Amino acid sequence: MKIYHIEELMDEIKRSGKFYHTGKILQAYEVARNAHKDQKRVSGEPYISHPVAVACILVNLGMDSECIQAALLHDVVEDTEITDQQVAKQFGDEVALLVNGVTKLGKLSFSSREEQQAENIRKMVLAMAQDVRVIIIKLADRLHNMRTISVMREQKRRDKALETMEVYAPLAHRLGIRAVKEELEDISLRYLDPIGYQEVEHLLNLKRSEQEAFLKKIKNKIHERLAGEYQDVHVDGRIKSIYSIYRKIYIQGKSFDEIFDIYAVRILVDSVFECYNILGIIHDMFRPIPNRFKDYISTPKPNMYQSLHTTVLDKEAIPFEVQIRTWDMHHTAEYGIAAHWKYKAGITSRGKIEERLAWIRQLIENQKESNDAEDIVHSIKSDLSPEEIYIFTPKGKVISLPINATIIDFAYAIHTEVGNHMIGAKVDGRLVPLDTILQTGQVVEIITTRDKNHAPSRDWLKIVRTTGARTKIRNWYKKERREENVIQGRAELEREFKRNMITLTESQRKEFVESVAKRQHFETVEDFLAAIGYGGLLLSKIMPRVKEDYLKLYRTEQAEKPTDIVAIKSPRTKGASSGVTIEGLDSCLVKFARCCNPLPGDEIVGFVTRGFGVSIHKKDCINVLNSINDPNNAERWVKAEWALDAVKKENFKSTIEIFTDDRIGALADISVALSNLKVSIHTLVAREVKSGCNVVTVTFTVSDIEQLNYIINHLSKIPGVESVKRAGQ
Repeated sequence: MKIYHIEELMDEIKRSGKFYHTGKILQAYEVARNAHKDQKRVSGEPYISHPVAVACILVNLGMDSECIQAALLHDVVEDTEITDQQVAKQFGDEVALLVNGVTKLGKLSFSSREEQQAENIRKMVLAMAQDVRVIIIKLADRLHNMRTISVMREQKRRDKALETMEVYAPLAHRLGIRAVKEELEDISLRYLDPIGYQEVEHLLNLKRSEQEAFLKKIKNKIHERLAGEYQDVHVDGRIKSIYSIYRKIYIQGKSFDEIFDIYAVRILVDSVFECYNILGIIHDMFRPIPNRFKDYISTPKPNMYQSLHTTVLDKEAIPFEVQIRTWDMHHTAEYGIAAHWKYKAGITSRGKIEERLAWIRQLIENQKESNDAEDIVHSIKSDLSPEEIYIFTPKGKVISLPINATIIDFAYAIHTEVGNHMIGAKVDGRLVPLDTILQTGQVVEIITTRDKNHAPSRDWLKIVRTTGARTKIRNWYKKERREENVIQGRAELEREFKRNMITLTESQRKEFVESVAKRQHFETVEDFLAAIGYGGLLLSKIMPRVKEDYLKLYRTEQAEKPTDIVAIKSPRTKGASSGVTIEGLDSCLVKFARCCNPLPGDEIVGFVTRGFGVSIHKKDCINVLNSINDPNNAERWVKAEWALDAVKKENFKSTIEIFTDDRIGALADISVALSNLKVSIHTLVAREVKSGCNVVTVTFTVSDIEQLNYIINHLSKIPGVESVKRAGQ
């Protein structure tokens, strides 16, 4: 474990080329070192190493002197005897504000279900709105903690990784800090799904030398073409992060060979005019893939990311992505909001900063009406989702929404009144239902009515994707239908009381409901009932606690009868449409491991990932054999078997490798044979593995192991085919 010293921070400051108040920074270091002098980290290293490491990360991001001082002091108020007032007196109100903001965030616990969680999340968002540097310090703090997470116990590692993946990585994305986002995602994935992480890492390592050689060749070719015409042009290349490849393989169901942007070449120039000119040159040099061009210069992402993206093929039909942007755009793409402090470029006014942070204000508005911690956590996750679509109004205005957003979300994103008075919509000129899920590039026209009595439907709450739309619908019912809400809320409460066998006299009921309303922070019972009626409070979330309070206060013989106890069974439950049953788990997400591609008929076993469901492997998979005896992972392996009735309705992807001699027409014979077998092919890739021998890798759809064996036997009989085997064997 690396121990960070003050000398390393000073070296980073010198290398940055920026002016820093080193005297104040050294003073902050001395205060922190003395305050933490007797404290050790879990790894055994001196505690002061951690704040110094956080400060080094922030220097690399280009943050200012006050931010570096706050980073060094960020744990002293929470973990030592030093107070906010002492920090303010020695270092000023600005540094004290940053330290105080980070101290509040340090107490967050996103995996709990306690009521205090809602208030903690509100504090986080309010601190961000007051000074965005608070969350940038917290991201640097989390990044160093994740880099050293291996010393924690297993459960703690999983909890931290899940929290990081759900909240902190999306925050880094929304702030535009790419490097921090990708590193947080990759480290989190390593502990949430170590088998999946190893699979992707193995796929990348298999072709590492080929990938580096390919990127070098492409970069040189592009640079030679552009150097003569453009003075200050820079060409760089990278390989996609492990988590982004993992998402495409396991969540989008693609094979490794179907991912078009594993390679990316970045071209940096001086002006927007040059960006579009170079795009034409790239399309002249290489063959562009249709529908793979994105113009984020004219339509920036919500985090203000700008670039031209196009995917092209080289002469060997290898796809790669080309990103073209100016230097200013690059600074923003790499450092996000931190670019304001690092380069003072791209954000030339207070208005620009306000524009980039408008989403924080929206988060605050969306949370004002909710008293439910779980609902607020869900809102944070959905509002920070990195997956976005871009929809056009008829006048050409661009509205960004989360993926899977509907017509209703779009209407409320334009304006509250547009949503409230919507009666229909057209997508690309055609009338569509209001629950239509939108796609990037569509033009949507909202049809409204002037009828003042028109109301949004309560059913829309079940359809909308965005918290903003849901909040606006609830607000309408809260303001315009209070009496109706109270009646509906009382009826819903009565139903829940009956369902939970809560029986009270009239006086007991009045007293009990008043106590429940007070616990939920409502001033009156009517406010409590109205919140239930318009959907601001979900009874399903609070009833377990209500039932518990009832049993404590009014326990009766009836409440203690066996009929009041519900037996819960959780032996085996089919994974959603997966054809697999998992022992001891209820309706969980099931995915099939790409390392061994299990098929019905194979003996299988499940690996419980954190946040990504259960990964199904063949029992003889190399990853199973290597991991099942590992004490850190042994408890995460569970029994699994095929659900024969469900399997009959399913199709599965399988990959085989066909080794052939170097015979002209061998590939054509293989293609014809597969066509005659009525096999649905997803990918077919041929490559030379040694002199006089080729390997053809084919991914196709099969129903079970018997069909696969039949296909393998048939292909083995083709002249020139030396052997056929399943990939990974």
